[in-house]
Amino acid sequence: MSEGQAPPQPQAENEQECLCTQDKVLQFLNKMADESGIKDLTDPALAEFLTDSDALKGIRDLFHYPKAGTLPDVDPTLVDPEADSIYLCGNSLGLMPKVTGEVMKEHLDKWAKMGVFGHMSGEVPWAHSDEHCLEGVGRLVGAKKEEVSVCNSLTVNIHVLLAAFYKPTETRHKILLESKAFPSDHYAIESQIRLKGRTVQDSMVCLEPRDGEETLRTEDIIDYIEKNGDEIAVVWFSGIQYYTGQLFDIKAITEAGHRKGCLVGWDLAHAFANVPLHLHWWDVDFAAWCSYKYGCTGAGSIAGLFVHERFLHDKRERMLGWWSHKMSSRFVMDNVLDLDEGAAGYRISNPPIHCVAAMLGSLKVFDQVSLENLRSRSCYLTGYLEYLVKTLFGENSEQRTTKLSISIITPENFHERGCQLSLKFSSPIDVIYPELVKRGCAVDKRYPNVIRVAPVHLYNNYVDVRRFISVLQEVAHIVEDHA
Repeated sequence: MSEGQAPPQPQAENEQECLCTQDKVLQFLNKMADESGIKDLTDPALAEFLTDSDALKGIRDLFHYPKAGTLPDVDPTLVDPEADSIYLCGNSLGLMPKVTGEVMKEHLDKWAKMGVFGHMSGEVPWAHSDEHCLEGVGRLVGAKKEEVSVCNSLTVNIHVLLAAFYKPTETRHKILLESKAFPSDHYAIESQIRLKGRTVQDSMVCLEPRDGEETLRTEDIIDYIEKNGDEIAVVWFSGIQYYTGQLFDIKAITEAGHRKGCLVGWDLAHAFANVPLHLHWWDVDFAAWCSYKYGCTGAGSIAGLFVHERFLHDKRERMLGWWSHKMSSRFVMDNVLDLDEGAAGYRISNPPIHCVAAMLGSLKVFDQVSLENLRSRSCYLTGYLEYLVKTLFGENSEQRTTKLSISIITPENFHERGCQLSLKFSSPIDVIYPELVKRGCAVDKRYPNVIRVAPVHLYNNYVDVRRFISVLQEVAHIVEDHA
């Protein structure tokens, strides 16, 4: 995607539409069962057949996949230390691409050999290194190169964007977000409200799901905006809700906000590199994301932000630094700001090359496979996980073999979720989770009774999913025996 060129326009009427359904997953499983001669859809042998038949199975080989014995707190008497772990925690930290080590070593060698001259020399001069990521990142979020910047961390970028775009007035001063927003969003919004001279009690609105429901309904969000939008300065939601795994309808909510004169921004921490995004065409005003979950760039690595091209020449007041200044005159050093245009003008500091190197390594993986194909694979992986959970742990399932039951609080509709399913247990997980860890499972706990499981489209497979279910069955019986 060359500079100034718009990303491809999405073809579907609803750009977030996912054509996969649970019926299609069942049809697929039955078809593969017929081909393999394995009639029981819960049979681990079917998972082996599905994995062997997967056209994208080779992507896993591009990653370092942890062995069970290298994870902390694993009991070597319960697992084979040399076997692959059951790593289903990419929604917290993605695995390391093998090429990333090579890219980072290149820049370490360059530092050793060139010192300061590395800033402006070589194939990827450090002073311009972030710009080498823009085309790949733009593809992942559906944006032009000049609409994205690779910089800072997620929370810093939330502050940077809200400092520029949240301009409260006496009549329009509220920020609308979902309840149980990730703490970084919640704290940043609270502080920005106070910094602008308002009170959190008056200006922060946290939208709750309906009584007895775990997730927000799109119609309820839009209805609230339509009824109260004249008071709302900024609508700020997460693309995918970290706790429930709900994928919000970014296009519809953005349109609703704009109809009422609101600015609409998005925290895409759990959506970046997880689901296809079309920020340019959805007319999103601004967005921020981290890159270390599905982007696989390493813990706390460099983040990104998006500012729509409508603001390309916008000179609004913002947080500034040396890197907000155009490169063409940056080294004149006369302290007269020549503000860069578009998202580049929201940068503050020079890019940290070792973090950028991790991003460059990750993008080399995404150059080999489209996010659309990964999205299709993700739907079938989560659909398989959903089928096994409902069949073997569903409260009303005749095939349930344990007293423990599990419900799924992530939406059933595939266009309302990504790689993650949040499992809600019928009993507390304070015993269940440590037993899973002992058996080489990496999943995410949310006490008192939710475990978030993410079969990541890049490196997980059907065997990983089925192994997790087998371990979960074993742990459920242990919990029962000690009840």
